Amino acid sequence: MQRSLFLLMVMGQCSFLACHQYHFIEDKKTWHDAQKYCREKYTELATVYDMEDVRRLQNAAKNQTEAWIGLRNAIDGNKTWHWSLPGVEFKENETNWGPEEPNDEGSNENYGVISKDRSWIDISRTKKHPFMCYDDRPNAQEKFILVKEDMYWTEAQEYCRQNHTDLVSGLKQLNDPKVISLLENATESCCWLFGLFRDTWRWSDGSQSSFRNWDHHPNREDCAMTTLNGESKWKSDNCSSPKPFFCYDEEVVLIKENKTWEDALYYCREHHYDLVSITGPDQQRMVQERAKRADSPFVWVGLGYTCTLDFWFWVTDEVVDYKNWASGGKIDECDMSGAVDRGGQQEWFSKNDSMEFNFICWV
Repeated sequence: MQRSLFLLMVMGQCSFLACHQYHFIEDKKTWHDAQKYCREKYTELATVYDMEDVRRLQNAAKNQTEAWIGLRNAIDGNKTWHWSLPGVEFKENETNWGPEEPNDEGSNENYGVISKDRSWIDISRTKKHPFMCYDDRPNAQEKFILVKEDMYWTEAQEYCRQNHTDLVSGLKQLNDPKVISLLENATESCCWLFGLFRDTWRWSDGSQSSFRNWDHHPNREDCAMTTLNGESKWKSDNCSSPKPFFCYDEEVVLIKENKTWEDALYYCREHHYDLVSITGPDQQRMVQERAKRADSPFVWVGLGYTCTLDFWFWVTDEVVDYKNWASGGKIDECDMSGAVDRGGQQEWFSKNDSMEFNFICWV
């Protein structure tokens, strides 16, 4: 089938504004009973991916004070390193620790600072340092900002989120020439806080979301709740305490069958709604979580290319404004469609649409 004709057949569908739908449940239950209820009635206790999700929870439960979310302290106590910026995945083989670091002195060094030579050091939450923010807002004058005021790590994170986007996170940002220049020319401090932290908290649905919105630092209790006033900060509480809670519904599903792009499209439309579209960071993070579980090296999404009209399109009719192409991964040729890689950073690649991969559908 010619792509120009196929394009006319697949466009004209509705668009999606959210990747998951939250449901506020007023009945007060313990955390474990809330988890059981969500798994029976919906999908799971709520996973939260970013500040936009925080605002969605707040709007879904107006005039309420607090509610359980799906975050719980791991029983095994194993600590895992994360990046503060949502969607940036920490990888053990992509680090730059200084000599004999991380040494976890006193078993409580759970945050990172970066030195002028760009090596990393782990520190405790009681240490104050200046810090580096990242800003990807459309009106941002600078993408990387050194803030010379000393703060605790959680205070620095809150400052960056309120005034910019987040703490600088991930090797891609840390290796940016602007960041390197800022560190080399900085004379105010030996070390700067950046977006590296570790904890023992895990999401009920197994998601790897690193987003946290704690009110300073969680106490010794094992289950997380969100407050629903002001900044909707999170606190930990006794899991047996009855509270209202948030569930969520899946709006996408990974199909672990290998099909061509066109067969995947028809499958999604016959059994669900459509091949998934990625029109912003929220959808990208949602697709990332599913792509990691795939059985094939790539996963089809609803991104097609028409060589007759010479442009990429989403089958759900959204404009391809948001982009996450891998370096060298975009090939503008006939018979190409878009796929997300299972490994790496789950970036986009052009693949011949006769190849067979797993795929992700809107439900």
